[in-house]
Amino acid sequence: MTLRTIDSLGPLAGRRVVVRCDLNVPLKDGVITDDGRVRASVPTLTSLVDQGAKVIVISHLGRPEGAPDPKYSLEPVATRLGEVLDAPVAFASDTVGDDAVAKVAALGDGEVLVLENLRFNPGETSKNEAERTAFAGQLAEFADAVVSDGFGVVHRKQASVYELEQLRPSAAGSLIAAELDVLDRLTENPERPYVVVLGGSKVSDKLGVIEHLLPRVDALLIGGGMLFTFLAAQGHKVGSSLLEADQIDTVKGYLADAAERGVDILLPTDVVVAASFSADAEHQVAPADAIEDTPFGASGLGLDIGPDTAAAFAERVRGAKTVFWNGPMGVFELAPFAEGTRVVASALTEVDGLSVVGGGDSAAAVRQLGFDEAAFGHISTGGGASLEFLEGKKLPGLEVLGWQ
Repeated sequence: MTLRTIDSLGPLAGRRVVVRCDLNVPLKDGVITDDGRVRASVPTLTSLVDQGAKVIVISHLGRPEGAPDPKYSLEPVATRLGEVLDAPVAFASDTVGDDAVAKVAALGDGEVLVLENLRFNPGETSKNEAERTAFAGQLAEFADAVVSDGFGVVHRKQASVYELEQLRPSAAGSLIAAELDVLDRLTENPERPYVVVLGGSKVSDKLGVIEHLLPRVDALLIGGGMLFTFLAAQGHKVGSSLLEADQIDTVKGYLADAAERGVDILLPTDVVVAASFSADAEHQVAPADAIEDTPFGASGLGLDIGPDTAAAFAERVRGAKTVFWNGPMGVFELAPFAEGTRVVASALTEVDGLSVVGGGDSAAAVRQLGFDEAAFGHISTGGGASLEFLEGKKLPGLEVLGWQ
């Protein structure tokens, strides 16, 4: 089966369409600090508005414990959505309660309504299928059709992602379709050279991706906190840097497998080592095999790849035809340790081919460091979903839309 798209739903003028978006944006004191996911939802919503549908947007935000929590309200997100749509967007103060019922009933053709946070209802994330189905049934009362467009949650079997789509005619929005097109290009006959850059905190978060992609790539570049487990696997001391000692043997296996396959695994040759985890901490560049030889000794923390490594990584990235990057090279939130991430991101903008930023912290880094998003081939809205797809896993939120 192939992915069902909005065209499969037929004429939508005057029909109520519930759209599952992923508007899980970072908030600080009620202010959105990165509206990327809000903007990514616009093409699908605009298409439905232009068709004259009555659009009911649903999403989660954060991890409330199945009950209303003001700090996780979607109200500021609804306000921002109205700004990017340049149209009025109504907001219901509950999800399936009296206010939602009244505002859905009042919705006119081509108008948009955002319901309150799905996760204020325990049925959304319940492990009990009957509870999820019951909540999905309440949401379905608002819908003549359902459009699933929250790529960041398609790896979750949750009421609004899986059960709801089975209760009404359903299809994928343009965001999910675009994400799948790119991910398919990363896994099926990618143009070569094919380079994957992995960073972030933990090797354990990337095990499945490394295993699945090793037979497919030409080079794997390792940065971020996970690099120290690789260095330890080579016998190097890493001070007080992040280390997953229980993964050292697994990493040794990957290094051996890569060597046997002729895949280059590029590890840092130098590291920025700091006295403590702080923006104003004393720090210096050290060879990757001499982290504990700095003045900080065994208490030193590696917080970024060094300049020689960043240059080598950038050169490899620029020479590729296909690049997938997931995970920052260092603690980019702290200015002294952002340069490795900046250099690698800049190299992705120069790729003569497909460059993909794999969502999550990588996407946040691109925006925080001031890059033009249009300079990248694709910025994913779903870090976890992207990784699980690239691991070869079946994603329930896609299977329910016909994707095989």
